[in-house]
Amino acid sequence: MSTVIAFIVIFGALVFFHELGHFIFAKRAGILCREFAIGMGPKVLSFKKGETVYTVRLLPIGGFVRMAGEDPEMVEIKPGFRVGLLFDQQDHANKIILNNKEKFPNARVIEVEKADIEHELFIQGYVEGEDEEETLKTFPISRDAVLIENGVETLIAPYDRQFASKTLGQRTMTIFAGPMMNFILAFVVFVLIALLQGMPTNEPVLGKLTPDGVALDAGFKQGDIVQSINKAEISEWTDVVEIIQKSPNKELNFAIERNGKEINIPVTPEEKVVDKEKIGVIGVYSPMEKSPLKSLTYGVSEVYNWTKDIFGMLGKLVTGQFSIDALSGPVGIYVSTDTVAKSGIYYLMKWAGVLSINLGIMNLLPIPALDGGRLLFFAIEGLRGKPIDRQKEGMVHFIGFALLMLLMLVVTWNDIQRFFL
Repeated sequence: MSTVIAFIVIFGALVFFHELGHFIFAKRAGILCREFAIGMGPKVLSFKKGETVYTVRLLPIGGFVRMAGEDPEMVEIKPGFRVGLLFDQQDHANKIILNNKEKFPNARVIEVEKADIEHELFIQGYVEGEDEEETLKTFPISRDAVLIENGVETLIAPYDRQFASKTLGQRTMTIFAGPMMNFILAFVVFVLIALLQGMPTNEPVLGKLTPDGVALDAGFKQGDIVQSINKAEISEWTDVVEIIQKSPNKELNFAIERNGKEINIPVTPEEKVVDKEKIGVIGVYSPMEKSPLKSLTYGVSEVYNWTKDIFGMLGKLVTGQFSIDALSGPVGIYVSTDTVAKSGIYYLMKWAGVLSINLGIMNLLPIPALDGGRLLFFAIEGLRGKPIDRQKEGMVHFIGFALLMLLMLVVTWNDIQRFFL
């Protein structure tokens, strides 16, 4: 159960902050955000606040912010339609009732002649029950009017509140903000780890000892200062690690300083296999320090180093040095989360930070249907001076999304075979 909770919390946080980036910058640009969703598929939980519906959906494979203008905007109100109108105090139509008009006895029913709910904001028609020659009227529509269909209210979106109406810079920032927030989240997580647990230093000082390690049995204590190993002078922690790892099953003589006194302690590193290579271990962690200022530097360096490593793995995937079978989907991430969770809260936090960077990078790749694919279209728009036809772009993204879903199925099946079959 703890693994399930950890997975839900980590996945929810990564998706939430990613979509929050889109949401914040969309709102700053004045875009109407119809829905803020965590997950995909059927709704599990839903509530509305302001003009946005917030939902949690069943499938843990992402999330989205549904912005006005990204999909076909509204039901088109065509000539001949019979609709009901309710008005605000300024005599602007603020409710347009598309069906079940009998439930609104105070509504003024008209037969539509012409309507524009995006640009000019008016609806024109013949008032029902009156002489048509005298009752063709034009009614202004409120900017925050709602369409009511089957009892459900949907805000209209004047064109200046739609995604497509915004400048190239505003649209670019709205899309880029999602991956950007994942990098920011990772930075915050690593800074918190440094503040709460401390960060590794390169001082030749023994950190925490594991209860089942040979270092504890040999008589070492946390805080011992390593001066030499087999008479080789030690100046950095990396020197200690290098000598131990190169000496599995070989006795080493440590000269250490403890409370101002020099002590000699022999210890034989145990053999451990890591990535098919035999190394020596004695069961001691690197020294840690806590510093509010240095924790910021640590956060930046961790984000940079993990970003570099992930891009390196992507490069190997492209060049064929890295098999697609090594990729993991939600199932693989769940199993890895279970393993990491058993190591403690700080390892789990670090895992979350790495996953957040991974999500940010994946979304920046120039693949259709991902944020990077959309940013690529914006770049082309900037170069050619006009946007690509929306239908053509939509088709590219649709094909890209279908291929991504296929890849997700393949990766998930590989995960199931690897871990459960």
